[in-house]
Amino acid sequence: MNNPAQDFRHVGDHRVHSGHVWSVVVADFESPAGPIQRDVVRSPGSVGIVPVLFDPEGVASVVLVEQYRPALDRSIVEIPAGMRDVADEPPEQTAVRELAEEVGLTAERIEHLVTIAPSPGMTDATSIIYVATGCTQCERNAQGPEEQAMSIRHLPLADAVHMVTTGEIIDAKTVVALLLVERRIQEL
Repeated sequence: MNNPAQDFRHVGDHRVHSGHVWSVVVADFESPAGPIQRDVVRSPGSVGIVPVLFDPEGVASVVLVEQYRPALDRSIVEIPAGMRDVADEPPEQTAVRELAEEVGLTAERIEHLVTIAPSPGMTDATSIIYVATGCTQCERNAQGPEEQAMSIRHLPLADAVHMVTTGEIIDAKTVVALLLVERRIQEL
C-alpha cells in the first residue's frame, strides 16, 4: 500500500499569528507537484476524561459538562477536558487536574482510551482521552468565566449515547469517547 506522506516534506513555517494558546502558521511543503503552502493552526493539544460511575446494579453513568463555547456562540455538552497549556505537565496529570477543576471528582483509576486528531485538515492538535473510574467527590476549582458558568450533568451512559445519536452532543471528542466507553463496557 502506498504511503502518500512519503511524497511530501515539511520545510518550514512562517508564523502569522500568536494567540494565548494557539498560533497560526503558513507551512511550506515540497510535494510531488512542487512547493505548496498550507495554513495550519499549531496547538499544544488537549485532554479529555470520561468519569464513569456505576450504581449498585452495575449500570454505568457519566459526568458531563454543558458550557458556552465562543467559537460556536452556543452551549454544548462535553466530557471534562482542557488544553495541554501547562509546560511539561504529563497528559495524565492534565486530565486529573481537569477532572477536579470542571466536575469536582478524583479517580482511583485513569486509563488511556484513545488519541484522536479532531481536525487534521487545519491543525496539528490531538486530543488524548482517558476514562476515570472509582470516582469520588473533591473540591471543584473552576477556571475562567466559561467553567464558572458551566453546568454539570450526571446521566446514564445510555442517555448520553442517545444524545450522540440524536445530534444533541456534537463535540467530536465527546462523541468518540462516549461511543468507545459504551463499547468497552459492553465487552466486559
